[in-house]
Amino acid sequence: MRKTILYCTFFLLLAIVFASCNIQKPVVPPLKETFAKKDKNPFGCYVFYNQLKQVFYQNELNSKKENFETVWRQISDTASVYVVISKNVFLSEAGQKAMLDYVNDGNSLFISSDNIDSSLLDSLSCKVNEPTYAGLENMKYTSVKPDTAFYDDTSAYSYFYVPFANHFVQYDTSITNVLGTNEVGEANYLEVFYGKGRFYLHCEPRALGNYFLLQKNNYQYLQHLFAFTALRPEHVYWDDYYNKKNYPPSEQGSKSGIQLLLQYPATARAFWLVFLLLAVYILFGGKRRQRIVESIPSNTNTTVAFTETVGHLYLQKKDNRNIADKMIMYFMEHIRKQYYLNTSQVNDDFITTLSRKSNVPKEITEDLFRSINLVHNSFEITDQQLLLLNQQIDIFYKNNI
Repeated sequence: MRKTILYCTFFLLLAIVFASCNIQKPVVPPLKETFAKKDKNPFGCYVFYNQLKQVFYQNELNSKKENFETVWRQISDTASVYVVISKNVFLSEAGQKAMLDYVNDGNSLFISSDNIDSSLLDSLSCKVNEPTYAGLENMKYTSVKPDTAFYDDTSAYSYFYVPFANHFVQYDTSITNVLGTNEVGEANYLEVFYGKGRFYLHCEPRALGNYFLLQKNNYQYLQHLFAFTALRPEHVYWDDYYNKKNYPPSEQGSKSGIQLLLQYPATARAFWLVFLLLAVYILFGGKRRQRIVESIPSNTNTTVAFTETVGHLYLQKKDNRNIADKMIMYFMEHIRKQYYLNTSQVNDDFITTLSRKSNVPKEITEDLFRSINLVHNSFEITDQQLLLLNQQIDIFYKNNI
């Protein structure tokens, strides 16, 4: 009975453990700051995009998936609004010039980003503080509000998240209006006059995300942002490029070279074209290539080695007579081939002619042929005679010019 109670208690505890493990924990939605028009997560811009349609209800929002310099080459507007919302807006030199030209012609450019390109800000005499990203443990109720100098409604629009800390630390007051601040009064939304148009620079894009705009009456904050743009502009453009293609420098360094190339449409098209041409070349050109023919090693000259081997054999046998005869025979053959002389009769005329043709002194030539005659007339050849003959023949070769 006691064992039965023990087993029942054990299985009951086991069931409680399994039941507690199966309790679903609350799922935290993705907090990635995409600011994409179709993203319904907390930091997507689904709400903003659809509310913007209501603000400019008389216009159609035109999405642009190319960088700004490409878009500017395709349009010639003078009273349009261009909206860019991205965590980072880093521009090429051509992109920066295109934005300045666009606004200079009378258009309005709205940019909301944590990191606005510093070169563009320098051109507008503006500077933003170094962004500091507080962790989620620092979350609290934080707010933004329109500036009292330009708005009747100065309500603070708040939500519970990391503080709104980005702000402008420098701007030219002669061409700039402060349209919005954070909860401590620091400017985070500027209107900058440039040429015939205006830049609207906003450095708190999280205030345009779904999570913020769905809090209480925060949607009104969006309406305040565009209160000074034309009610019915020539066109309204929505950027769908920089929130997908632009990365901060730290993230760019972690990307491979190919990823950075594919980041820009022009270089991406060039890369794939080169890749396609290379594939075609390999496919068709490779079949016509002849197989590599292995080189045949050239025959080595073994005459010297053979001669040395034979000479060692003669020396080992002490056959000085045979060695001397061979030396004389090779020497005479050399005279016949080199100087075209008949060696069958060796006399004074022969020695004189040989000395003149070989440019070897006559005395050396006479001594050499005396040694040759001595070898011919001797029955046995001593080592000294063989060595002397060899030395005299070497002297003849060395003196021969």
